[in-house]
Amino acid sequence: MKHLLLSLFFISCLSFSQTPCENGFAGIYPCSGYDLVSEISLSTLSATASLANDSWGWTDPDTGNEYAIVGLSNGTAFIDISDPVNPEHLGTLPTQTFNSSWRDVKVYNNHAFIVSEAANHGMQVFDLTKLRNVNISTFLFADAVYSEFGNAHNIVINEDSGYAYAVGTNTFNGGPHFINIQDPQNPVAAGGFAMDDYSHDAQVVTYNGPDTEHVGKEILIGSNASIVSIVDISDKSNPVSISTTSYGQVGYTHQGWFTEDQRYFILGDELDETEVGFNTRTIVYDLNDLDNPVIHFEYFGPTSAIDHNGYVNGDNFYLANYRAGVRVLDVSNIAAGEMTEIGFFDTYLANDSANFNGAWNVYPYFESGNILISDIERGFVLIKKSEEVLNVSEVDNEETFNIYPNPTTNYLKISSNNALSSIEVYNVLGEMVLQETTSLKEYTLNVEHLSQGVYVLNINGKATKFIKS
Repeated sequence: MKHLLLSLFFISCLSFSQTPCENGFAGIYPCSGYDLVSEISLSTLSATASLANDSWGWTDPDTGNEYAIVGLSNGTAFIDISDPVNPEHLGTLPTQTFNSSWRDVKVYNNHAFIVSEAANHGMQVFDLTKLRNVNISTFLFADAVYSEFGNAHNIVINEDSGYAYAVGTNTFNGGPHFINIQDPQNPVAAGGFAMDDYSHDAQVVTYNGPDTEHVGKEILIGSNASIVSIVDISDKSNPVSISTTSYGQVGYTHQGWFTEDQRYFILGDELDETEVGFNTRTIVYDLNDLDNPVIHFEYFGPTSAIDHNGYVNGDNFYLANYRAGVRVLDVSNIAAGEMTEIGFFDTYLANDSANFNGAWNVYPYFESGNILISDIERGFVLIKKSEEVLNVSEVDNEETFNIYPNPTTNYLKISSNNALSSIEVYNVLGEMVLQETTSLKEYTLNVEHLSQGVYVLNINGKATKFIKS
């Protein structure tokens, strides 16, 4: 039984975040159900950057280390988050030509592919495996630059096919520009498709949804300023339009994402909140038939903030909601026309109004459960879902402990109905930082030398936590 308790303890310990969400706040940040793990200011990422923009993530397949990639107005920052509480800014890849408020990055085959709306920027290719051995906070250099287009608003990658799709470029009327990136440092132009409208963002999948007519095909769904376009791009030399659709009270058709089963498409409009005046609106399409998209329902959030980028992971939809931070919605009952907010983390403190500040992007795909937010003014913010702490009542009803004060500054008083024997303190990485033995029922533990943060107490083989303030 003791070994089981200790195993549970270490699992619980490794999931702890640095600043828990308690009573509606994680430090200075309003929150519900999500803790603050760490943050790095915009000025630390790059002293001359005026803002942060898009973001993505990479997990090293050899080491399992996780890295955050954050777009800046003057380049792209790379951050090692293998120790999520103490992230390291490894370096910044400067913009290829000029600074720009818009930069986008995606990852394929251990390489980052970066585009910008800066004139003549093209697509930078950066070998992410170099991050294993770089000096801290250095300038990095692209391994290749693709220059068949100049500016682009966004880059989309289908990892199944090894193709990238630059959208909003100065080619193909702003439609997708196809690039073969199967050999990442030797990208090859592969054509493109001029859509009915400028393509602001897109998602490309090897389709495995309910429409059997299109299963196995490479399908692009574009958020194209005023319409949604669905295109079969399996044959790069002969793309075929499947359907286009729109919706009422269009402001700016911005970005969307398939549900895991590829039945529903969750779409955001970036300007409808300001032009119409309602709360954050999300439009859900039923794509049971790709040739005949149908609006399934509309979801309205609790604030008037503008919605920006959203991504689905499992049954959750993670929405970067500008001044309202990141909102997390349960979409498990989307077939019944329901989306339910189950948590949030708000990085913009002043208000939740409809303006362009705060959370630009969210990346929710790290296996660790850490969630990356790129915030326009703050830079890098890492959060994690709050988790139940393994406490005494969950483990053993025969022995109970009291610890106080919690949070504490210098001393922690521990009492038990039975004699205390071993007291161990672990940090959030599972490293033991303090150990005491006693035979008393009451004990005063000196923790004044510990840094601020969350720690785990292992008392007589049972775990709880305390906060050093």
